[in-house]
Amino acid sequence: MLQSPGEPSPHSRKYLVRDRIFGIGDDYWIEDEHGRHAFLVDGKALRLRETFELKDPERWVLITIRKKMLSLRDTMTIERDDTTLATIRRKRLSLLRNHYRVELVDGTELDVSGKILDREFAVEYEGELLAEISRRWLTVRDTYAVNVVREDADPALLIAVAVCVIRLAERERGED
Repeated sequence: MLQSPGEPSPHSRKYLVRDRIFGIGDDYWIEDEHGRHAFLVDGKALRLRETFELKDPERWVLITIRKKMLSLRDTMTIERDDTTLATIRRKRLSLLRNHYRVELVDGTELDVSGKILDREFAVEYEGELLAEISRRWLTVRDTYAVNVVREDADPALLIAVAVCVIRLAERERGED
């Protein structure tokens, strides 16, 4: 069943992510909506190539995000176990500037659209909402929520997608 934006799902999971993740360089925790540590961001942001790792509470690497160095358009990759899992880039031929495509290695495509720089956007698969990214639920400054709506969706992957599209939109606007 398709969720309307803002409608809580009985299976939704909400995670609080600090803004400007690439500018930090320190480790910090992404917490769930109950304040528990859900993922550790290992701040490898100071490397020459933009990179960071998303780890579980036991510090096992779940996801690695990298900015692709040699590509015609700004592109980021999400890796799992040193294998590319997804490639993210701005959607071509889109009238909307804030429209990104996530191409998974199995051929699946996710669509990301909304007000990326305002942290108000959605991640969808074939028109079905997987996750909403928003600040409207929060009072904490410099934080946004990733609300994973679909029960079988991978929270680590969707958090990584959110981080990547925000970073790509900031780079496009010249916010290095």
